[in-house]
Amino acid sequence: MWYSAVGCIVTLILNLLAAPLAAAAQPPTKVPRIGVLTLWNSPAEFRAFSEPFFQGLHDLGWVEGQNMALEWRAAEGNLDRLPDLAAELVRLPVDLILAQAEAGARAAKHATTTIPIVFTGTSDPVGRGLVASLARPGGNITGVAFDSWLEITGKRLELLKAAVPTVSRVAMLSGQEVRSPTYEALEQVQERAARGLGLTLRYFYVTRAEDFTAEVFPALTSDTDTIDALHTEGPIVSGYRRQIADFALQHRLPMIGVQRSYAEAGSLLSYGPTQRELQWRAAVLGTQK
Repeated sequence: MWYSAVGCIVTLILNLLAAPLAAAAQPPTKVPRIGVLTLWNSPAEFRAFSEPFFQGLHDLGWVEGQNMALEWRAAEGNLDRLPDLAAELVRLPVDLILAQAEAGARAAKHATTTIPIVFTGTSDPVGRGLVASLARPGGNITGVAFDSWLEITGKRLELLKAAVPTVSRVAMLSGQEVRSPTYEALEQVQERAARGLGLTLRYFYVTRAEDFTAEVFPALTSDTDTIDALHTEGPIVSGYRRQIADFALQHRLPMIGVQRSYAEAGSLLSYGPTQRELQWRAAVLGTQK
């Protein structure tokens, strides 16, 4: 359930960092820097989530503090901060930007046409306008994405209904960053699956983590007679997953998420592509020619 927009990410990274391991005895005068642009609440959270990516770099001989440096910029769940944070990375400048999800990739793409960008945690990069095509992405951006986003969303509703047959009204919690030209198709798939399962869906979109406590949770609390389950997706939602899971447990609402980390946070279920596998492939894909 993954593909690479180019298929040579690590080759790209190694070329960018421009220091063959064979030349380790003669360290470069300038330590290459990778800028990390994330929506998560803190660099530590995203570092833990993306550990396979950095482990892949380490396995290839790139070690933070030795022959490379990392510059972290965390938007703390606030979409509005991404453009300024991307601009900060460009001004440093960094040699490569690792951008989380569509929102991060789009902010980085708007900030620079010269610094290479690798995106992770998104789907349909062509439909979302990140790349021109999978074979020839064009520009300075590439990455790893999963290609079964539409199919998986219907399956999640099916699993939720199978686990809790009494569920009939589901709150769909999504970060506003997932809305794109392809999102209308996603909602159509969700609605079609919901009709087949006898479910009614209500949508909540957020642009900041604070929206959950300020708007979403109060709305759900006042709607406890009409909402009996939660469905969650999107980087903003992922960064706030523990608080959402706590809310679900407090109000006895079964919840399903898109990643294993949701279940670890307290969600009843999770179903989606293995993000660790995607992150790992973002670091090692393309090493074999």
